[in-house]
Amino acid sequence: MNLPRLDEIVLATLDFFIAKPPVALDLTKITFPFVVGSGNASHTGRILFSGRAAVICDESNFKSQVTAYAPAIKQGLIKDTVVISASGEKDSVWEVEFAKSLGLQTTLLTCKPNSTAAKIADSVYAYKSIAEPYTYNTSTYLGMILSATKENPAAIKDYINTLAFPQGFESYDAYAFVLPDKFQAIAPMIEIKRDELFGPHLMLRANSEGISRHAKFVHPWDKELVISVGNEQPYFGDPMHRWNLPIPEWAGFGFMQSLSYYVCGKIQEAKPPHFFDHVEAFCTDYGPKAYGKNQHFEVMVPAND
Repeated sequence: MNLPRLDEIVLATLDFFIAKPPVALDLTKITFPFVVGSGNASHTGRILFSGRAAVICDESNFKSQVTAYAPAIKQGLIKDTVVISASGEKDSVWEVEFAKSLGLQTTLLTCKPNSTAAKIADSVYAYKSIAEPYTYNTSTYLGMILSATKENPAAIKDYINTLAFPQGFESYDAYAFVLPDKFQAIAPMIEIKRDELFGPHLMLRANSEGISRHAKFVHPWDKELVISVGNEQPYFGDPMHRWNLPIPEWAGFGFMQSLSYYVCGKIQEAKPPHFFDHVEAFCTDYGPKAYGKNQHFEVMVPAND
């Protein structure tokens, strides 16, 4: 199967949203909710509720968080749960069911309006997406982010097309992103891309500027490229192996996700095809079995446009 790289999907996604802007997202009537999702869905929730009171959860701690906040639920301080799931299947189904069993109103953000979770949630925001390989989830969550930040995908694409990669970019054994503090929620999304695209084969890490100061760069190495986004960092990594990317004042979370994913895709292009070698076996064998299911995941997730 001939699958596209992540950087190719980023550009195709931006073209898609230039032609078909995502639905407007208005969550202002939802105050102090549980926000739950798996992997990058959880981080997307953190972005969507950035600067607002919310209890951010994932599939591992949702039930324990509900227990911890039981008094707030009983007093009516928490009335809502926002579930974020590109597929509307897997963990999102029990998450919606569990929230409803507590008397909480459920709002689902998904790209699959006919999914199991969509059929039982109280309200659904349905997003359009392009076809992309399993795990990429670029158009899925970027659409949700852009629907909240209202960033211009054409301007994001124009910036990406001006990137000049440093000489020898493809030769490094490790890459480290240093992001402005306000974009910390993007850092774990980048590291999830490391797990998905490279697994144990490549060191790829990301942190905010503030977290980076906490001994993240004790070991300068001429085989690690430190990519400082926004502000130039003179103290992180080997001085001869840094790449600073100034960003426009209008840059938001959609810009930062697109930029970082694009760079990850260029790393993917430069390295052996680890993802392409293994994703089909994952989708047809040990991936679904981990959920106790026999049906296969789709290697190329169809578009919902």
